[in-house]
Amino acid sequence: MGIIKNTCCFKSSLLGLTMFVLQAAAQNTASNPLIHADVPDMAIIRVDSTYYMSSTTMHMSPGVPIMKSKDLTNWELVGYAYDRLVENDAMNLENGQQTYGRGSWASSLRFHKGTYYLSTFSATSGKTHIYTTGDIENGPWEKHEFAPSYHDHTLFFEDGKIYMIWGAGELSIVELKDDFSGVKENTRQVLIKNATEPIGASIILPAEGSQLFKHNDKYYLFNIAWPRNGMRTVIIHRADQIKGPYEGRIALQDKGVAQGGLIDTPAGEWFSYLFQDSGAVGRIPYLVPVKWVNDWPVLGVDGKVPETLDLPENGSLIPGIVNSDDFDRQVGDPALPLVWQFNHNPDNSLWSVSERPGYLRLKTGRIDTLFLQAKNTLTQRSIGPESSGSIKMDVTNMKPGDFAGLAILQKKYGLIGVTCEGDQKSIFMSKNDEDGGLLSKIELNQDTVYFKIECDFKNRTDNAYFYYSLNGETWESLGEVLQMQYTLPHFMGYRFGLFNYATENTGGSVDFDYFRITDTLSAKTN
Repeated sequence: MGIIKNTCCFKSSLLGLTMFVLQAAAQNTASNPLIHADVPDMAIIRVDSTYYMSSTTMHMSPGVPIMKSKDLTNWELVGYAYDRLVENDAMNLENGQQTYGRGSWASSLRFHKGTYYLSTFSATSGKTHIYTTGDIENGPWEKHEFAPSYHDHTLFFEDGKIYMIWGAGELSIVELKDDFSGVKENTRQVLIKNATEPIGASIILPAEGSQLFKHNDKYYLFNIAWPRNGMRTVIIHRADQIKGPYEGRIALQDKGVAQGGLIDTPAGEWFSYLFQDSGAVGRIPYLVPVKWVNDWPVLGVDGKVPETLDLPENGSLIPGIVNSDDFDRQVGDPALPLVWQFNHNPDNSLWSVSERPGYLRLKTGRIDTLFLQAKNTLTQRSIGPESSGSIKMDVTNMKPGDFAGLAILQKKYGLIGVTCEGDQKSIFMSKNDEDGGLLSKIELNQDTVYFKIECDFKNRTDNAYFYYSLNGETWESLGEVLQMQYTLPHFMGYRFGLFNYATENTGGSVDFDYFRITDTLSAKTN
């Protein structure tokens, strides 16, 4: 009996040890996608043991988000390169102008001799913008700019010179002035005549998205291209000198995961950071392991993007990338946490978190007839594979013709909120798609109301569901399901948005008590 008892104890102990090892292994396993949210055009650097990443948010203000990580998998927002890209009608949503899908695009991020450099370009301003700081997490950033706007460029420092490589298909190189005020004369030359050549002549997208790296005295230029009847593809060119000649090859062709570059860990491991077009949620980051073979970076595992990585587990995107907000500010708190961005440049006189402490107040200051042209829509990302955004709103001070509430924003947007007609307020749901227009409306006879939008991105289902509540506990569906669609005119994943705009009278306002975001959906709340 004693022997049997000891054997059982041994088996029990072995099982416990096995479970512990499996749990420990799971906690040290990251999964792809790295970030299930719209974080495209990444540029990543490592400074000692800390990683920094910049990305694209185009027409949003502030712009060019900076994120930080200690383990390459879990990221948090730490700042933006600029508060406002440029003051013109397009960025200010004035005179019928807008800049959806433009603003600023793919950035280049560098650290050189104690200074951080972030460069981007803009069709909206027609310029190349370079921002510099000694403190990437706290700033301030100093702005430098010049014309023209160099498409998808990469910044590089070498032997006391500052280079910029840019283009699509044909790639060029130029030297910049030391003060970043422009280009040195007579320094432009074609670097690679046809960078798309490795995938053939039948293409949808020529090689672009340049990012340049140096390893063991060789130069590696990453680009993305898209063969017709194929998928987005990583192309790498290699040279012994920065100005070439370069030889190119296909580096990865799997799941459309492409565009990015190289990053190493303090332990000497190498990865390539890339992204994938993933439907309505946007362009989402992936990591693939890299091995060096015959002085070439070999991406992936047997040429494939792995589902898991030997890196710390990536946790929730809440609170580092998106977060709930009760708008309750203490002394010294920023008016808006970094998770928030305005759709285009805001009018800062028309929003406040101090006029009514504990609330975000959005006021109307002009007449607009279109939601997409309205100022001061405050946004943050939706996240996959599913997410829910909800608000509590006080509509006491709305005026006739006002529309306010919760949006899911892209060109084919959906709205749920309150509209005021004469003395009667009503709950409404509308969407901007092929069905279009106001789909549902019911009378509202109280001043506090709750709204929720749930987004299902699983397997690219891309459905949004709309709900209202009169007490914050019992929810009712309203209107129709929105079939979300990623469109190139907006070129951005769907975002939750808080809005208030006037169609008849200015001077109205609404107060948002909170915004709550979750990474789960309710069990059919209608």
